[in-house]
Amino acid sequence: MKTQPLEERRIVVIVRKTRLEELLYKYNTVAQSKFYIEHLGGDFSDYEAEHAQYHRSVTGAIKILERLGRVHTVDRSFLPNYIFGKEDIVVVIGQDGLVANTLKYLDGHRVIGLNPDPARWEGVLLPYQLQRLEEGVQKALGMMSCPLRYVTLAKATLNTGESLYGVNDIFIGPKTHQSLRYIINHNGVSENQSSSGIIVSTGLGSTGWFTSLMVGANGIANPDVAQKNWAFPWDSDYLYFTVREPFPSKYSKASILFGTITPTVSFQIQSLMPENGVIFSDGIEKDFLEFNSGATATITIAQKRGCLVL
Repeated sequence: MKTQPLEERRIVVIVRKTRLEELLYKYNTVAQSKFYIEHLGGDFSDYEAEHAQYHRSVTGAIKILERLGRVHTVDRSFLPNYIFGKEDIVVVIGQDGLVANTLKYLDGHRVIGLNPDPARWEGVLLPYQLQRLEEGVQKALGMMSCPLRYVTLAKATLNTGESLYGVNDIFIGPKTHQSLRYIINHNGVSENQSSSGIIVSTGLGSTGWFTSLMVGANGIANPDVAQKNWAFPWDSDYLYFTVREPFPSKYSKASILFGTITPTVSFQIQSLMPENGVIFSDGIEKDFLEFNSGATATITIAQKRGCLVL
């Protein structure tokens, strides 16, 4: 397929609402929002400063990108339904969570993470600032050599045909604060279980929820290794699953609690919940699959990968 000329290439800019914009959506005016925050002892000027800096960065980025191609701006709320072209370059004006949330809706697209506020956000997934944004686009287009960081994704597929991707992790569990009843099957070995949920972690997410789970469990059982580095590579060819708060009883067992998922090691969960069972990823609870009685979820490494431009 013929490559598009640079000026015809579409650059999709992913943005998010600031905290101030979210307050305005709820309270309608700046004055009402300010009253609410300050009434609770908060510093409203910090919300205003963050908002101003974010939009300065967005405006500056768009001016730069409009010289390089056709720019489309997409709010994160539209990501689930947005159709990306195969040759689109994607620029995410972050935080880190926005990069992760974007990756699961892409398929091999090169992603440039732009840190709009380096003084506020560390930005592990945001290696670029405005001064280097044009360089990042040139790298994404192959006009300059650069390292690419590939990211392994997890995938949950239901026996209904529905599926969901996870960049950091996938949660299988109850919608509310209760126990999930299910049959777990790891590499052909199965048992009935009752727990507060199962977390499947990727390498990218291993410094987050996965590390928290490992530190908590080992802090009780094996304090000497609790503080070790639990992270594993972003492009690993395996995932880890962890059963959270398992409850052994006459009905339920607690033997299959932790392990790897690989292309040759299978992992399935069959729901025994009449209602309120869910599967969601990366902390986005609104974008979930129902996981009730009769549903079986198969967790695998996704065939597609994320691709970050460094």
